[in-house]
Amino acid sequence: METEVRVSGVGMTPFEGDSQRPLADLAAAAAEKTLADAGVDPADVDALHFGNALAEALDESAGLANALAAALGLDGASADRVENTSATGASAFHRGVDRVESGTADIALVVGAEKMSAGDTRSVTEAISRLVHPREYAQGVTLPSFGGLAAGAYLDRHDAPREALAAVAAKNHRNAVHNPVAQFRKPIDVEDALDSPVVAAPLRLYDCCPMSDGAAAVVLTRATDEDDAGHPAGPRVAGTASATGTHAVAERPDPLSIDSVRTAGERVFDRAGIAPDDVDVACIHDAFTVLELIELEELGFYDPGNAWVATLDGDTALDGDLPVNPGGGLKARGHPLGATGLSQIVELVWQLRGDLPESRRVDGAETAFAINVAGFGNNSVCTVLRA
Repeated sequence: METEVRVSGVGMTPFEGDSQRPLADLAAAAAEKTLADAGVDPADVDALHFGNALAEALDESAGLANALAAALGLDGASADRVENTSATGASAFHRGVDRVESGTADIALVVGAEKMSAGDTRSVTEAISRLVHPREYAQGVTLPSFGGLAAGAYLDRHDAPREALAAVAAKNHRNAVHNPVAQFRKPIDVEDALDSPVVAAPLRLYDCCPMSDGAAAVVLTRATDEDDAGHPAGPRVAGTASATGTHAVAERPDPLSIDSVRTAGERVFDRAGIAPDDVDVACIHDAFTVLELIELEELGFYDPGNAWVATLDGDTALDGDLPVNPGGGLKARGHPLGATGLSQIVELVWQLRGDLPESRRVDGAETAFAINVAGFGNNSVCTVLRA
């Protein structure tokens, strides 16, 4: 990047299954935490980008970005809303990076929020079901269906035991135990995951992310150091990239090949000038446990069929060679669609700044990676941060 963009402040609310706070309050709370963390006065914010995926489906008010700008006192700032299904948060982050990098904003505030409990289970399930291709939706094929099919294909092709998926769930729950903003802070073991109810065989309950309420936010600046801007210079955005893939999953030549993940990963590593081996900590979009394994392989962190071995060997644990989802991932931290991608960035900034307790800190992390995925790989959004 020609202009150095830094994440100068981060913040988020706890992720919950049923928050008592309205969507607007969740968004404002995360934004206020972030502005305070960055030491930025609301009056100095030039641009607000608000990520939210399900407002219309859940009968939330229109004009969410404008309402949030008014609530925060961002008078004169530009404001817009970003939507990219389950990759909404990272897409909003990328829009903020683009604004600051281009010089059209000196300080951008990016907020993502979702209150999935605002609708009944039927309406929320219906909204999420429509994330697939219309023809697949018409046939009743859902995201968990695709997850189950992919999981079965992965286990069969690579002769992997069912414990490989359960190990992903157990690891991410273990990582969430010490994360005060995680939705699930109760540890589980492999046997718990194997014994949980079937959702879409071979996927079981603990292989699937929950529905969540919550908000996350970041402040982006053009500052290069504290003296220039009067507030701390946070981690640098070393690269951003996104890509689409074949929208209809049934039309993909290989059920275990997610083109959008591979393409976005190649692009971001090229733009950041690094390779997968240079990454010290990663947040991977684990809406289903099998996706963590597939994405790690598509991104080049492991050869095909090796991510499950690495997981069972402890390589992706907090103290492993490549700590993955140290905050619990979507599986245990939670997955409020509009906030998820930003919560990944928040977690990585905390790791790069080293301001976490030892119980959940990746010591010495300097390079961090995140991928936020829309639908079942219809669109993928990757980010690289450097300390």
